[in-house]
Amino acid sequence: MRMISGDLEENIKYFGEIFKDCGDLVKRRFTAKTGQKVFIAYFDDLSDREMLERQVIHGLMVDINSSAEPRALLENALITADVTEVLYLENCVEEILAGNAAVIADGCRRGAVISAKKVPSRGVSKPDTEISVQGPQDAFTESMRTNTVLIRRRIRSEKLKCIQIKTGKKTMTDTAVLYLSGTADEKTAEKILTLLKHMTADSILDSGYIEQYLIKNKKTPFPLVQLTERPDKAAAGLTEGRIAIVCDNSPFVILAPAVLFSFYQASEDYYQNWLISSFVRFLRTVSGLIAFTLPGLYVAVTMYDPSMLPAELSLRLAGSRIGVPVSTMTEVTALELAFETLREAGVRMPAAVGGTLGVVGGIIIGQAAVDAGLVSPMVVIVTAVTGICSFSIPSQQLTGAYRLIKFFVIISGAVLGIYGFMLSVLCVFIHLASLDSFGLPYLYPLGKKAGLKDTFFRLPLKKQSENEPVFGQKNNGVQP
Repeated sequence: MRMISGDLEENIKYFGEIFKDCGDLVKRRFTAKTGQKVFIAYFDDLSDREMLERQVIHGLMVDINSSAEPRALLENALITADVTEVLYLENCVEEILAGNAAVIADGCRRGAVISAKKVPSRGVSKPDTEISVQGPQDAFTESMRTNTVLIRRRIRSEKLKCIQIKTGKKTMTDTAVLYLSGTADEKTAEKILTLLKHMTADSILDSGYIEQYLIKNKKTPFPLVQLTERPDKAAAGLTEGRIAIVCDNSPFVILAPAVLFSFYQASEDYYQNWLISSFVRFLRTVSGLIAFTLPGLYVAVTMYDPSMLPAELSLRLAGSRIGVPVSTMTEVTALELAFETLREAGVRMPAAVGGTLGVVGGIIIGQAAVDAGLVSPMVVIVTAVTGICSFSIPSQQLTGAYRLIKFFVIISGAVLGIYGFMLSVLCVFIHLASLDSFGLPYLYPLGKKAGLKDTFFRLPLKKQSENEPVFGQKNNGVQP
């Protein structure tokens, strides 16, 4: 590390070498009221230029006592609230890149870093992926500081800790780890901080990068941490004993640990009557099961065991397949792939036409395929029901896992019939039981005395508030 020199020209030369060909860097030298030479450096529009001119440069040129010593020059003339003293030029470079300003005076071996960030960002808007009819309508933005403020606005406690670090060797992205002291498992918080500090990534551009580096088990499609764009959901997770990871430039906050039932919960479940919430959550759970089992079950029964169905239904299925030139497995797989492609196309299209493309495209393609005799009407119905059930799951992370597993179940049912179907579903549940998220079993809290109070159903809030924190210190007994 190179210490700040008392020779101002030597310091300016260092900055010139480091920031060579950086035309957006403002480097200004001026003379303070004391007669000393002063140098200030910051990036244009990344820092608040008006504030620096009014409170820093004006203070040094006009307001400072003319007899001030070099060190007092920086201590007394900088009237802005957030000023940090630094000893090394590398620290100055790091802060300038973060949007702050560095001030160095001639004859002084210490510099001052002034918090002057003015990062362009959109305002707080409504959530796009976690829409709620009832409850708060604000969402996280791409500004880390705005996101931490939205959380602190909901949790006004001195026990809410916020530890800031930088991730990515090249991007030096600001990242904050938040948790409630005394509620969260602090060993888990330390584990997450250690993982973040030792990440070998050159660039961290979104919270999705951090998610992939945090997960040790790379062989599962199931999400082991949860992403949310809702501040109320993040605040609720913190009060339950979870840890929140806020990444600058990303509107999604990571919550860890995460269990399977976390992805079936929506924010408005807690804002309305518990009977209604329980009914809706039960529907989501059943829909999630149907989303990855129905196509495989249809293939297994149709190809191997049609006698399991009522005779009239079995005859109708056989009649609907008259003239279809391909096998049931090929038929179901092709239509499922077409549906997934259509859904992906609808997501990438502009919002004004994306929904229309999905509805109209699905109707036209399905009807045309049936009229052409390429697929049977029942397969279209099975594919549509499967798609509707997958849309009912609040989490896109879990939906993505089910979309992939669905094809595994289809292939198993096509190869071994109903036995293959049952074996594949059993393998999925065994896999779920083997997973853990930072030491917490993935199927938690099943098996506990109070395990069903907020899983398949939701009991009244009064009964839930009597429990210990769901993800807290007493529950997270297994170390990662």
